[in-house]
Amino acid sequence: MKPEVTGEKYNRIAEWWRQQHEASGYGVEQLRRAVTWVTNRKRALDVGCGSSGRFINELQEHGFQVDGIDISEEMIRHARELHPESEFAVADISQWKTETEYDLVCAWDSTFHLPLDLHEAALKNMCNALAPGGVVMFTCGGSHEPSKISGTFQGEDFEYSTLGIPEYFRLLHQFGCVVRHVEFDQGPTEPHVYMIAQRTE
Repeated sequence: MKPEVTGEKYNRIAEWWRQQHEASGYGVEQLRRAVTWVTNRKRALDVGCGSSGRFINELQEHGFQVDGIDISEEMIRHARELHPESEFAVADISQWKTETEYDLVCAWDSTFHLPLDLHEAALKNMCNALAPGGVVMFTCGGSHEPSKISGTFQGEDFEYSTLGIPEYFRLLHQFGCVVRHVEFDQGPTEPHVYMIAQRTE
């Protein structure tokens, strides 16, 4: 599924997403683990920031100035309402470029919507945006080989894909990062993985 199509689907559920997730703690514990690896807590980027702002709230409490990007215009509209002090952009992370250096880049349940052929570019862009010693955290499917699945919620069909854990390890090394933490955070029944890596260059 093309990123712009995914964005259109999230446009239609942005209000519902905000209501459901604004007070949610989903992913926050994992984000806090990523923050522990960050030495300079100056600027962070939330990739696929959505409309609820829960990660932005958490990062601000840790002293970060937070920017956000999302493929959905409606998600960004809500995000701006909640956090007018932050900078936001409607963007596809696989095409996005920046001159800003971030001490933390997080992509929780966002890049796994990309088609398989865009994952490498997305990860490269996130790693390239890191300041020296900066940390990237992202979620992915926990298979050992490339795979894709589909699912439905709130009446919208979505697609998900993963390059497989070994390939993410290889790419992170190629992009100048070392893996710090990998966890199947939903246990053996759900192959949902989050990774934390740190730029070593």
